[in-house]
This record gives sequence, C-alpha cells and structure tokens, in this order.
Amino acid sequence: MRGIRTLTFVVTLLVSTLLRAEDGLKLWYARPAERWVEALPLGNSRLGVMVYGNPANEELQLNEETLWGGSPHNNAQPKALSLLPRVRQLIFDGKNEEAQELIDKNFLTGQNGMPYQTIGSLMLHFDGHDTYTDYYRDLNIEQAVATTRYKVGEVTYTREVFASFTDNVVIVRLTADRQGALSFTADYKSPLEHSVKKKDGKLVLTGMGQAHEGVPAAIRMETQTQVVVPDGKVTVDAERISVSGATTATLYISAATNFVNYKDVSGNESKKATAYLKAALKKPYDAAKAEHTTYYRKQFDRVKLDLGTSDAAKEQTDLRVKNFNNGRDISLPVLLFQYGRYLLISSSQPGGQAANLQGIWNDQLLAPWDGKYTININAEMNYWPAEVTNLSEDAEPLFRLVKELSDSGAETARVMYGADGWVAHHNTDIWRSSGVVDGAYWGIWPNGGAWLCTHLWEHYLYTGDRDFLKTYYPVMKGAADFFLSFLVEHPTYHWMVTAPSTSPEHGPGKSSTVAGSTMDNQIAFDILSQTRDAARILGEDAAYIDKLENMIRRLPPMQVGKYNQLQEWLEDADDPTDEHRHVSHLYGLYPSNQISPYTHPHLFQAAKNSLIYRGDQATGWSIGWKINLWARLLDGNHAYKLIQNMLVLVEGRSFRGHTYPNLFDAHPPFQIDGNFGYTAGVAEMLMQSHDGAVHLLPALPDVWRTGSVSGLRARGGFEVSMQWDGVELSQAEIISHLGGNLRIRSYVPLTGEGLTPAHGENPNPFFARPDIAKPLFSKELSAPQYPLLYNVYEYDLSTEAGKHYLLKRQ
Repeated sequence: MRGIRTLTFVVTLLVSTLLRAEDGLKLWYARPAERWVEALPLGNSRLGVMVYGNPANEELQLNEETLWGGSPHNNAQPKALSLLPRVRQLIFDGKNEEAQELIDKNFLTGQNGMPYQTIGSLMLHFDGHDTYTDYYRDLNIEQAVATTRYKVGEVTYTREVFASFTDNVVIVRLTADRQGALSFTADYKSPLEHSVKKKDGKLVLTGMGQAHEGVPAAIRMETQTQVVVPDGKVTVDAERISVSGATTATLYISAATNFVNYKDVSGNESKKATAYLKAALKKPYDAAKAEHTTYYRKQFDRVKLDLGTSDAAKEQTDLRVKNFNNGRDISLPVLLFQYGRYLLISSSQPGGQAANLQGIWNDQLLAPWDGKYTININAEMNYWPAEVTNLSEDAEPLFRLVKELSDSGAETARVMYGADGWVAHHNTDIWRSSGVVDGAYWGIWPNGGAWLCTHLWEHYLYTGDRDFLKTYYPVMKGAADFFLSFLVEHPTYHWMVTAPSTSPEHGPGKSSTVAGSTMDNQIAFDILSQTRDAARILGEDAAYIDKLENMIRRLPPMQVGKYNQLQEWLEDADDPTDEHRHVSHLYGLYPSNQISPYTHPHLFQAAKNSLIYRGDQATGWSIGWKINLWARLLDGNHAYKLIQNMLVLVEGRSFRGHTYPNLFDAHPPFQIDGNFGYTAGVAEMLMQSHDGAVHLLPALPDVWRTGSVSGLRARGGFEVSMQWDGVELSQAEIISHLGGNLRIRSYVPLTGEGLTPAHGENPNPFFARPDIAKPLFSKELSAPQYPLLYNVYEYDLSTEAGKHYLLKRQ
C-alpha cells in the first residue's frame, strides 16, 4: 500500500509541475535548491538575492554592490620606475625569465585587489514544512520574479520574491490559501563580523567588510528587514522576527553601506537603508510589483528571439541542460540568450557599480579571484551584449568605472613608468586599483585601460551620441597618451612595442613576459586610431592627430606564421598543439574589427587556423569568446558546436561541464562573463555590423532552420528585425535612428524600396573599416591560405531618422 501511495505522489507531482511549467522564459524545478548554483538570482543592480526555495528553511542570500573588503588605496609600486630600463633590456636580450623574476620582486606591492563580499542571508523558518507535496519553483525572466509553491497537508503556500528596480529593496510576499495558516520566524546569518538588534519594529543586521592584504577595512553595512501582515501577529526581538496566525506576510529587505565613491566612504549606511525601507513601505504590494515589472520589461522586451519549441522545453531546466546534446531542445539556446540579458539588466543599471566577475551574486568573503574586475577580457566580456542586444544604458556603470580608473591610473602611469596619460593592468576593484597584481606572469600587462576605452568608442558607433563622445574623449586621450609615451622601439625589429608585457596568462616558454605581443599591438592600434577618429570628429588639435598617426604607422603589423597561423608573439613561437584557454591574439577578429575576410583574407584564414589549433574545449568564459570568434569567422555550425560544449550540465560538485543547474556559467567555478559572452555570441551569429555593412544572418547554424529575431542594434543607429526559413533570410525590417546610408550584406538577393547595388566603401562614417598595416608572412610558409566564403549580395539604402524599411528575399 505504501508503494502505491508513493507512486501516486510521484505521478501527481510530475503532472502538476509539467502542467504549470510553460514554454516561456522561465527557469523551473521540481525540488528546492541544495547548493548556491541551484538557487535563483534576482537583482536590481544595487541589491542581489539568491532564492533557494526550501519549504522548511528558506534562504535568501543577500549582496549589496558596494560591500567590498579594504578601503581607498593605490597599489602602484614606485620601485618599478628605476628598474624599467633594466627589465626592457633583459627582454630585448632574450632573458625573459630574468626579466619576469625582476618584475616579481620589484613591480608589485602585495596588494592584489580587494574582495567583493556577501552580506550573508536572511533565513525563514517554517515549522512542520519539512513534509510537503506538489513542489514547484521558478524564475520568470520576463517578469524578474521568483516563485516557490508547495503544499503542506491541504494548504498551498506561495512565495514571490523580487529585487525591486523602482523601490530599491528586496520584497518577499508569503501567502497561504487557508486563513491564518502562515507562521514563521526570520533571522540572519552572516560570515562577516556582525551584530543583530531590534530597532523600530525592524530586525537590523550591521557588519563590516574585511581588511585584506594589509589594507584596512572601511565599508560598514546595515541590512533592515520589516514584516507587514494584514492579519496575524508580528513580534520582533533582538535575534528574530516571529509571525503567527497570518494569511499573508510581506517582507521588505533594505541594505546599504557607507560607500560614496572609490575615494569617499563618508556615507551613512543606516540613514540610506532606512530611507529606502520607509519609502517602500508606503506602496501597496501589487503596485510595487507592477512598477518593478514595468521598469524591467521596458529594457527586457526590446529584443525577442524565436527558434521554435518542442516537448523538451517542458522539462525542468537542469534536465534540459543535461539532455541538450540529445538534439531535441531547439529553444534552450533562446532561454540562455535571454538569461544573459536578464543578468545584465539585474546587475548593471545606470548609477550603479559595473557587474564584476560574479555580476552582483556572491555568497563568500573570498570569492573566486576575489570577485574583482579582471580587465584582460572578463570585465569587457560582461558588456559585449550591451549595445547589440539593445541594453545600451546598462553599460553606463562600466563607462563610469573607466572614468574613475583613468583618474587612479594616471598616478600609476607616472609612478611606475614615468609616462603620460593613464594605465591599468589586468585587474581592478571598487577602489580602482591599477597596479600590477598576482605576479608578472599574469599581471604585467599594461593594456586593461585601453581595452576598456574601446567600449566608449563602440557606444558612440552604436548611438551617434556626440555629447557622450565629447564627455569621454579625455579618458580615451589619456589612454592614448600613455601609449605615446610608454611604447619603446624594439632594437631588432624597430617597431614601437609595449615592454614589459605579456599575451594574457600565456607565454611561449616558462616566462610570459615579452615585448609587443600581438594582442598588445592590436589594442594599441585601436586606442590610437579610435582616439584619432574621435579627435577629428570633435575638431581637436591637428598636431596631436598627426602624432597619433605617426605612432600608428610604427606599430608592428600582424604576422602569419609557419603553421599558417596568426602569430601570438613577435616571434613565430606558436605551438599548434597548445589548447590554452586564452586566445588573446584573436582580439583583432573579435571584439575588434581589424581582421576581415573581405579586406585581409589571408589574416582571416590565419585567425581561423589559430582557433582550430586551440580546440573547442575550454573554460566557460573561453567558450563564450569562441562562440563570438566562430561567428566572426562566418561559421554558424562551428559556433553552434561551441554552444553545445557550453550547454553541458555541471552535476553535483563535479568540475566537468560549463553550465550550472541555475544556468550560471561554470569556469568552473562560477564566473558570469561566460553568460554574457554567450549572449553576445548568439547576437553575433544573427547579425554583424563591424565590417563595413550590416550583415544579416552571417553565421546561422543549420539546426536553426526557421526563426525570427527583433530589436537587435547595429552600429550607425540601426535596429534590425528578421525572419528566416530554410536557414535563409526571408525578410528584414530596419529602423533607422540616425539616418544615413545603410549598407546591407546578405547571402540571398533582396528587394526593397530604394535598395540599390553597393559600390566602393560605405560612405557612412559609422561603418569605416580600420586601415591596418599589410601583414607579414613567414618565410617558412609555402603559400598563404585563402578562406572559403559564401557569395554575398551588398546593397545601399539611403535612410532617414525615425523611418522603417522593409527588405524581402527575391
């Protein structure tokens, strides 16, 4: 009899959860989270919360974006300056290991960046809820609301949680469908040095960030929780809140710190937290939820992607990932694409801090890599989807980070290198540290600031915002000025090179310390040429523009090595069996636009060969980058192979797989950049605008035979929507926000009013292609390779701002 009852329960559970699980944009599960990477993330940029959905002991793990260890400081090492000539000479003499050892001893301060930290958790305890049925939890990424639902006996309990964008607090609504059946207690747990008290009907947690690597702690945190019930009883003591006999309870969680900016910690955390809570309490729950959702959807709804669906979409989310490579779940890539947009909206709003390695979600005091900003790719990758997936305003925190970093980085440039302008190496934090960290092998890379500046230029290309360009031009100029004064002539090649530097986290031998790696040269080209172009647009000094031009001409050209590969270093030292996770020398292919199949086909093929040599397996974030690279290589099927490699479930505490049950990206461990890299990569498969034209469906895989996308943004202020069938474009609608010439590139012939065959270069300046130096080829190379490319059709269309244009397949 017991076995029959158990079977009946299982069938009832499966049927009820399947019926409730829609085919829409939800992550859903039939059991509570047991581990942090199974919990569901919510955020309003400032506050983050991870919801476990445990019936008896709910955990709401909390973050506040400015809760970091340490305090204002600068980790520039003044000893570096006098030793810089010696280090350079060692590199030029081929004594790279000696140079690296000298850097390790003299260029670091021992302060490797401060950690992003957690508040702790608000715990909700429900007596008698250990035994439950009909369990269901989800995260609706169309609403930014998490729901948990289950039954105890004949009573159905429902929890809704959201991090309000409009009220700046976390709101939790608990309900029972039987009058007076809701009773629980709430208390805090925190790994910080902390205390808990009762104050004005609230339960208040206060705590401190930690000192770290000799930098004293400065951040104070206060979290306040208040419960509102229309019936029942609420009592608060010095340790917990108790609720009994209620039908509905609404919890308001407010948190704040004393952080004002990276130089100022004079704020009053208690007053801020109190003000947020007081304002939120004035608003009815339904109104608060509606306003939150409206704010969120204003951004989220801009882009729609439809690849069709199947019965596999009805499965629980972790099972969908586990079974994805069976080939029956056509819509899981859509969910993961939109999840990346959801995470960016939830972790990076105007006025807040930039999304770090964890986004805003972290349950540790020492997160992996401290949860900092790794700016030799990872922080940049966080923002790759911002412009193209129509979330341009969400990059504002990154732009502000770059501006603040340019201030602190000016001291580092002067103190460490005697250079003009400003510099940042491969890491920074909330205090905008800009010195060398972690050791020379990883840290002696003076290009982080310049790479970040390319996001400023890209924002201008997408929006045409001249005022923005004028505001941030001094930041770009400062990064360019650093290169003008830091680059040094290589005694063998006579090119101007960075020295010392590295090709991020990779070397041709035991040492990674080199002069003029290919990525360095590509970044130097971008910051110098983009600053030159910005100076011309803004009417800046002609003599300065000439100075930039002269330095650009002296940079090393890209080189094709003996294996028909794009060289990673000045020397032809690449190993075709090396599958290192970093593919830094392919920066020129993506995210930059220096390598084109149409203007430099040999380089294009060499880049492809390099990527083939590196293989298709890597860390999660590296797979995200490779999706973008294969999209730029116009190979949608290979890009999809990388998607398949990413959508492999990490089960238990295994280090195999690249996607956790809650769809967080797995390095492993969790790094959010892979989520953002994936989303950008899917957009790049569907539309590209970096190479002189808007290329429609440039890298569509065969498995996406039919579908549609709307709302993608292209450079030049164009908004693109498309439909396709048979893996071919059927029609496209373009909205022109700035006017000007629209050049369309397509694999199928098109018709449309005003459409004419294209000739010559695109006259629209937002599509100007970079004028790179002619590449060099190894003498050991028998013959450069040409890529095999699809035939394309190119058209021009004169557009007016605000008008829509319809194009159809002939």
